Amino acid sequence: MSTRTIARRAALAGATTVAALALAACGGADHSTSGSGHGMPGMGASATPPTGASASFGAADVMFAQMMIPHHQQAVEMADLAATRAADPEVKKLAGEIRAAQAPEIATMTGWLGTWGAPVPAASAGHGTSMPAMDHGMPGMMSDADMAKLTAASGADFDRQFLTMMIAHHEGAITMAQEETAKGANADAKALAERIVTAQQGEIATMKKILDRL
Repeated sequence: MSTRTIARRAALAGATTVAALALAACGGADHSTSGSGHGMPGMGASATPPTGASASFGAADVMFAQMMIPHHQQAVEMADLAATRAADPEVKKLAGEIRAAQAPEIATMTGWLGTWGAPVPAASAGHGTSMPAMDHGMPGMMSDADMAKLTAASGADFDRQFLTMMIAHHEGAITMAQEETAKGANADAKALAERIVTAQQGEIATMKKILDRL
């Protein structure tokens, strides 16, 4: 056998070995990715993890956003009613602040769900959600009858109803937010939950003072 033939066969054997090692490495990377609990589709194990709300999340974070979105939507709806029905200036001012705070939070949480590939609840005509099974798990939500009664009221009667209902609504939101801080995995979602607790506890204190003087 000539020296040239021996060299050619050695080169072919070396190339085959390198290809086999490369395939093994690729197979190992795929296994690692598929075993990741929160890996995003199409991302390898060695890819730089995304930052913010998409970096790490769990079932509690998804549930928090899916429940808090319609909860906030109802609070905004109640606050909108105050613009034309409330008589007390403080009630109108507080309602405006509630709307200004919660509308952007709805947008933020909607964006998270989109990033996480989770369904976004849509408010229905009955003031619930497109996910009926979730309605019963949202503390503080007003019923259709409650909303109809509030919509029909005006003046001082509206003010008292609005404050009483919104206090209960806020208490429900605080319960949900505290659940997120205890069980959530996403840092941004937990931070929002903490802000909700702080802000709405303060608003509850304000509403109770207004209610006492009405």
